[in-house]
Amino acid sequence: MAERTAYHWRKLEDERVECTLCPHRCKVKPGATGICRVRANREGQLLTLNYGEVASVALDPVEKKPLFHFYPGTSIYSVGVRGCNFDCGFCQNWSLAHGQPPSTFVPPQRLVALAEEARAEGNIGIAYTYSEPTVWYEYVLDTARLAHRAGLKNVMVTNGFIESEPLQELLPYLDAMNIDLKSFREEYYRRTCHGRLSPVMATIAAAQAATHVEVTTLLVTGLNDSEQEVEELAAWLASVNPDIVLHLSRYFPAYRFTLPPTPVDTIRRAREVARRHLRYVYVGNVVGMDDDTRCAGCGQVLVQRDGYFVRLPGVKAGTCSNCGTPVPFVM
Repeated sequence: MAERTAYHWRKLEDERVECTLCPHRCKVKPGATGICRVRANREGQLLTLNYGEVASVALDPVEKKPLFHFYPGTSIYSVGVRGCNFDCGFCQNWSLAHGQPPSTFVPPQRLVALAEEARAEGNIGIAYTYSEPTVWYEYVLDTARLAHRAGLKNVMVTNGFIESEPLQELLPYLDAMNIDLKSFREEYYRRTCHGRLSPVMATIAAAQAATHVEVTTLLVTGLNDSEQEVEELAAWLASVNPDIVLHLSRYFPAYRFTLPPTPVDTIRRAREVARRHLRYVYVGNVVGMDDDTRCAGCGQVLVQRDGYFVRLPGVKAGTCSNCGTPVPFVM
């Protein structure tokens, strides 16, 4: 277990400490941990317990994050860690987020070196993903700084539940984020995720002003999949930036949830509703549904997607090959 002094916290009375990394603001007694289970009070000092402990690693298609408008068709070296500051009943990666997976210590310099070696396989950078990278903050920040200097791209896939100060410290080194917007209802966040909506909204607004942002919403059967909620969510995103990409993902039973999978017709209608406000809405976990990207100017297919097999038949020198409209991608 790699322990390091945490970056964002303050001392309280009686050797207690307050973690100021995320909006939970856990007040931690000596010998205890915060909600995330990986930040602990040791004799009045807040330590991170998972520094450099890589529990999952793979060279993934960038579309798997999912990022559809960020270097489409490329790969990214993806790493994950145990721990999470939410407790979503439907967690798709619960064995990492809430279990005790085996891990290997990989110092930041070594991770950057591995990512550079993977350039020969089409790698563009490092993605901090799979569970919640916010609770891996010290390692993510240290590694992202080194990766940035090496010319690698940094991607963070996150629930967005982070305080403004640590977010602003990290943003200069991030090239893209996929942020979960789990619902547009505070009640859902409290009951289903043990978090809050408003800090996530603040993260999305702040991040999109500084880097490339795409948003994912998992539509859970009967809980957050109403057309009214989807419309409110999409309208708010459009008020931030109508070009923000929204991924509507189909839920399947996992972790503590046994509700049936989201009906495909629900996903299809949700996409139609969201497209009233947003230019680019895609679906996830639905086989055979069209997820191509089309030119806003003439409608030509720019990017063709068949699962994670990606082609760019309509892109030429950063523009639509048919009408010359600039493509909506970072590439």
